[in-house]
This record gives sequence, C-alpha cells and structure tokens, in this order.
Amino acid sequence: MLWATVSYGQEFNCSVSVNYQALSGSDYSYLDEFREQVREYINLQTWTDDRFEEVERIECTIQITFMEAITLTRYRAKVILASRRPIYGTTQSTVILQLNDDDWVFEYAPGTPLISDQEVYNDVTSLLDFYAYIILGYDYDTFSELGGTRHFERARRIAEIAKGTGAPGWSDLGSDRSRNRLVTELLDPRALPVRTAYFAYHFEGLDHFLEETDAARVSVLSALESIQRVVQENARSYVIDVFFAAKYSEMAGIFERSAQGSQAFDVLSEIDPVHISEYQRLIN
Repeated sequence: MLWATVSYGQEFNCSVSVNYQALSGSDYSYLDEFREQVREYINLQTWTDDRFEEVERIECTIQITFMEAITLTRYRAKVILASRRPIYGTTQSTVILQLNDDDWVFEYAPGTPLISDQEVYNDVTSLLDFYAYIILGYDYDTFSELGGTRHFERARRIAEIAKGTGAPGWSDLGSDRSRNRLVTELLDPRALPVRTAYFAYHFEGLDHFLEETDAARVSVLSALESIQRVVQENARSYVIDVFFAAKYSEMAGIFERSAQGSQAFDVLSEIDPVHISEYQRLIN
C-alpha cells in the first residue's frame, strides 16, 4: 500500500498570483486564466525522476505583475519568485531563494495552452522551465553538497536555447542580472564555495540549531567565511547577491546575542555592506 502514498514528480506546491492593474484600455480579467495555467504547469508537471511525498513538495510563490500591453496579446511583465524549505525538527521554514526578474516579454492569447518542450524556445514556458530548475537546484543544494548540479545544468540548456533567439532577459549584454548570467555563475567552479555554503548553512546549521546551537552557529559562520573568500578572490557576483537577498535578516537573528556575534559582524559587513544596518544589532 505504500506506493499509493508516494508519487513520482509533482515536486512543487507553488502558488501563483497575477496583477494587471497597470494595464488599461481593455478587460484583462482573462489573465486570471493565465495565472491558473501557470500554477498547473508548475505543480502538475514531472520535473525529476525522484520520489516526492506530498509533504516534501517544494513550497514556492510566483508573483507576475503585468507592466505593459505591447499589443493585444503581447505583454511586458516582471516576476518575483521565492522558495522555502522546512527546518528539520521544527514547524518553521526558511527562505531559500528570492529572485526578481524585470525583463519578461511574452505572447499570450486567451485560451492558449502551455505545452512543455524544453528543446524549443517559447517565451512563456522557457522562463517557467528555467526557474523551475533553478528552484530545484537551490533546494537540492541545501540537502547535499552540490546536489542541485543536474538541475542547474538543465536550466543552463534552456538558457542557451533562449539566448540564441535574442529574446529579452536572456542575453548577458547590458545586464549583470540576466537569467543566463545566473546559471552560468552557479556552474562556474569559482562559485562552488557559495553553493557548498548553502549545504553547510542549512543542513549543518539551521537543521541542528535547536539541538546544537553553538555548533550550528559555527557551521553558519564557516559557510560565510567561504563566501568571504570568494568575494576577496573574485569580487562580488550575482549568486552572492541572491544568497544575501534571501538570508540577511535570518543571519542577523542567528548571531544576535551570541559569542560569535562580533566575528559574524566583521564578515557580514565586509561581504554584504548593503544590509549593514541589519547586522548592527550583532554588536549593539
């Protein structure tokens, strides 16, 4: 009977929202149908060969804000994506990934189905496929060292196909925050310490924080020092910005009123000065 409680695929429990208030001149309520199609596309498709119980599905959100109706069926939109992971032994979860993508241009007519073909560029499904594998890669990296590599490689393949079309958001030219740049950095050997830091931070840090608080803090600090060395040797990068966008507030909480607070502040203020006001509480 166990097989009935376990399914292959259906890796996501993703909520999707759309906002088309910036559009004027027509009735765009049919874009609610687009929201539902995106939700089903992400949640009902099989993305891996691994077994996922329902409680193991990755919690994520996709917020789509329509900025412009270029034509009656062509739109410019921005997307905010976030994913979370449970913290072992607790009822809490932690943000793994939070990304803003402001450069999505695509065609959508009412009733158009979303059909997956990862070897052919489509301005809707290619973006969804790409970010599905990015989310998977980040999630897997938190459970085993470099465990997300095969998913990042799938994302890179999608990005390579898309880049060849010249579609907005995929080219490295004029942007250090393109989709292609993100996945290229994730698979760059120079960024491997950043990815292994995700495992140390989550598996060796957060998952053991309640039971072994001091040891967990040491593991998190070690992860930050690995990222510090990457910054010192290669300068700041997109993947490092992504890490701190998701983690800065949580890290301040981890080290607040701790023996490692001052040391953590020294590291964090060097490699993430954007959020230094949050880290000040570590030395106050």
